[in-house]
Amino acid sequence: MKNKHLRNLAIIAHVDHGKTTLVDAMFRQSGLFRANQAVDERIMDNMDLERERGITISAKNCSVMWEDTRINIIDTPGHADFGGEVERALSMADGALLLVDASEGPLPQTRFVLKKTLEAGLGIIVIINKIDRKDARPDAVLDELYDLFIDLGATDAQLDFTCLYAVGRDGIVKKELTDQTDNLHILFDTILSEIAPPAYDPDEPFQMLVSDLGYSDYLGRLAVGRVTNGSVKANDHLVCINRENRPVPLKVTRLQIYQGTALQPVGSARPGDIVILSGIEEVAIGDTICTSDRPKALPRMNVDEPTISMVFTINDSPFSGKEGKYVQSARIRERLAKETLMNVAIRMEDTGNRDRFVVKGRGEFQLAILIETMRREGFEFCVGRPEVIYKHENGHTLEPIENLFIDCGENHLGVVTEKLSVRRGKMIDLVNNGTGRIRMEFSVPARALIGYRDEFLTDTRGTGIMNAGFAGYEPYRGDFPTRYTGSIIADRQGPAVPYALFNMEPRGVLFIPPGQHCYEGMVIGEHNREVDINVNPCKEKKLTNVRASGKDDAVVLSPVKPMNIERAINFIREDELVEITPKSVRLRKALLPAHQRRDRLSRSA
Repeated sequence: MKNKHLRNLAIIAHVDHGKTTLVDAMFRQSGLFRANQAVDERIMDNMDLERERGITISAKNCSVMWEDTRINIIDTPGHADFGGEVERALSMADGALLLVDASEGPLPQTRFVLKKTLEAGLGIIVIINKIDRKDARPDAVLDELYDLFIDLGATDAQLDFTCLYAVGRDGIVKKELTDQTDNLHILFDTILSEIAPPAYDPDEPFQMLVSDLGYSDYLGRLAVGRVTNGSVKANDHLVCINRENRPVPLKVTRLQIYQGTALQPVGSARPGDIVILSGIEEVAIGDTICTSDRPKALPRMNVDEPTISMVFTINDSPFSGKEGKYVQSARIRERLAKETLMNVAIRMEDTGNRDRFVVKGRGEFQLAILIETMRREGFEFCVGRPEVIYKHENGHTLEPIENLFIDCGENHLGVVTEKLSVRRGKMIDLVNNGTGRIRMEFSVPARALIGYRDEFLTDTRGTGIMNAGFAGYEPYRGDFPTRYTGSIIADRQGPAVPYALFNMEPRGVLFIPPGQHCYEGMVIGEHNREVDINVNPCKEKKLTNVRASGKDDAVVLSPVKPMNIERAINFIREDELVEITPKSVRLRKALLPAHQRRDRLSRSA
């Protein structure tokens, strides 16, 4: 049977193709807000990091009413590193809205999310967005979409998708490019006609797959998921079947559904409803909540394996504990364990050292977001360089490979190709439309992209666009140099002096401004040569009573680019760490004393 008064829809796309902006327009035109109500833009991006960076990081639920049908909308991230959020969101959906930029066309994340959607057998509505762009090419993008569907093995029914054209920023959707319209009514009507209502078996007991977790100061742990079969009422006695297939008793203290972006308490929920249950403490994403008299587990969701790992350790520098609120290893471990419960794509492993943990994820950007979130919560810790996760099969080493798509000016073709070929990249495709910009596709090892983005932006004068998507595992392609420069390392503790920094500038690029406090082993700059050098940033000018013309001119230093987390973790070598505090991001050596580093170097030689 089907619940005809309900639709569950996931909105999927590559980053910055307009998902969240379109959801804003759907809210306004569905009557969710009053005509004169002041509403912020990008309502669904409610995290500070999302608003600052202009991207969606975590999948979120909301709902709108159209005619007498509730449309549950799941806004998903568009960045490949947050693919676990997409997989989690699709487990609650019966259909998907695929947004594609009318100029950029299908990009790596488009391929990733579309592949997951086709594998789940969901119905798809395609929207070619931003048709008002000067460089829009909607007809060519539609052809590329058909090629992509065929390449991903879509069925005949999935190939027969409905295509709409939109200007999401203005809240306009039309069936044909030549149509004149000023609203989203066609989109709402298409959702009701093309997306199948949720189906259920009336003979089955209540079942719900947990797809998300939340927390309330008043209600405790919250379990979010779609009701697959049966119905549930507040105060029902249920069980949660965990990963070990063990039922854990629970009582539903409150039952809620989404109304717009807010939660509304309800007395009962029907099949297909996306509900929020409170009253359970031990629950994980993928668990099944069902009746105690007929416990029956649903299949757990499959999540792709992580490809990048990083080491998290306590901060043992001389400045430890001065800026952070939580510095103990137990608090760091507890926070990382909580993240693994909330994010299906994050894993944590113990190393045998209670102060050291290995965290695995989809990419360094995902881990950088986790690090930034933790520092804003008051944590202080150190992280190592991101490393790819290898597989070993039949005596061969396999490494993760990425499909890299690059859009840049024609004059930058040579330097980009040269840099990627050194990193064991292979060019797959090159397209020149005669506009002055070219599009290239490379197959590159995932380790080659660690630290390459900043170099790419420098090579293309900030005009290049780079996107990557996971392509699978291939045999190891060989070694290559990761960094051609060394580090400038402070050899003592104290404040940096302008006189000393001025004399270091010919040696490389400095990371610290005058007056910043340093310590022995802290990396304060990038050396022009491959070797590391130890310097004294606290050296002051010798003062005498003899003066000469021009000797007392003011010292003018080059401006220092502030160090952020992504730049820091991409810069460091294997023997270096990034010190993270709520107020600072510092680079340092893993071994701080210079004599210990010399001894290790001599032993390795």
